[in-house]
Amino acid sequence: MAFLPLLVFSACTPKITSGPVRPAPVPETTSKVEIPPAKQFSTAHISVLIPFKLHQIDLKTATKAQIERTDMAIDFYQGLKLGIDSAAMGGLNFELRVFDSKDDQQQLGVLQQQGKFDQSNLMIGPVFPEGVKYMSSYSMAKDLPLVSPLAASRPSEFANPKLISIVNHIDQHSEKIAAYIGKHFETTTSVVVLINPKRTEDEEFAAPLRAYLKAHHPSLLVQEFASANAFETRMMKGKQYAVVVCSSTPSVVRPAIDKLLKLTQLKTGGYPIQLFGHPAWIRQSYQEQYLQSLKTIISTSYYVDYKSSRVTQFIKNYRSAFQFEPSEYAFKGFDVGFYFGRLMQLHGEHFLDFLTKENYKGLQNSFSFQYNPEVGYYNTELKLLQYRQLAWLPIN
Repeated sequence: MAFLPLLVFSACTPKITSGPVRPAPVPETTSKVEIPPAKQFSTAHISVLIPFKLHQIDLKTATKAQIERTDMAIDFYQGLKLGIDSAAMGGLNFELRVFDSKDDQQQLGVLQQQGKFDQSNLMIGPVFPEGVKYMSSYSMAKDLPLVSPLAASRPSEFANPKLISIVNHIDQHSEKIAAYIGKHFETTTSVVVLINPKRTEDEEFAAPLRAYLKAHHPSLLVQEFASANAFETRMMKGKQYAVVVCSSTPSVVRPAIDKLLKLTQLKTGGYPIQLFGHPAWIRQSYQEQYLQSLKTIISTSYYVDYKSSRVTQFIKNYRSAFQFEPSEYAFKGFDVGFYFGRLMQLHGEHFLDFLTKENYKGLQNSFSFQYNPEVGYYNTELKLLQYRQLAWLPIN
């Protein structure tokens, strides 16, 4: 992907693009409050920290992984720019200053010392947890809202009341699945089974799910096994099974799915089983017919409906502007740029007060923020997807 190396890019929207670009269709927002008079920005200053790391790329020797990581940064930036362009159509000027963080704390320290962020009203990035952690002390000292756009870390890891976490952490995914199971499975006829090999990453998903069911659905019978083979020996006729495979390790998941499908097809009478999986499955590949037969459900922070007219228009705009197809990071960038740009345009210097009051349904991500004074703002909006018609589709 072609892109000019840069350390800082600065301009004012709606003229931040290199050529004329039609604004993308405005995504849906839901305002829960009337808009009071607010002190408006003459120009809203946004600093963006993205690890382009172009200084490390030698196109003659670069690996596919190195190039793809650079593509991620560029795609996110380009989507973000289109999002802010669309927000700027409301009449507010934005100064967008983009810095190559290089995924390096020393670089972040240099930028701080040079006063590069001193005029900022909002900071977007860094995108990786260590960078977010490093910038949190600066964010708190300067009373500067900091958006963490891509890290799926628990907000408690940063302890920053000015942090705005976009991506849902694993506890939220667990609780979303547990809430669905609690609502749809009768306590007298159902058994919840956790297939949990008890590796660290497996337990991170299992523990919040287990705790949620205990707290909110204590009458549900919950069993736990290291493998689907061990589970088979304890099965009971006449029960409905909600089976959660807590792992995202393919060598664990594939045999578990195979076994569960066989248990539904026993000649002596199969067991009724519905499968629930780890959110990482959306990026992985498993036997499609098996997932569909087991009515598999997973949770996700993002989903793009390519049949949507808004998505179709965005893709056309992105192609026109950059001559490339938008990746998932371009969609993420657009949603972040448009949501915060529009919030600043509507509410001026008090935009942060409205973060928990305005929900957003974007092209890929939806936002519904809550606030905790110890960890900042965190997104609570999650989707459930079910595998049907040989694709992951949202549950209405």
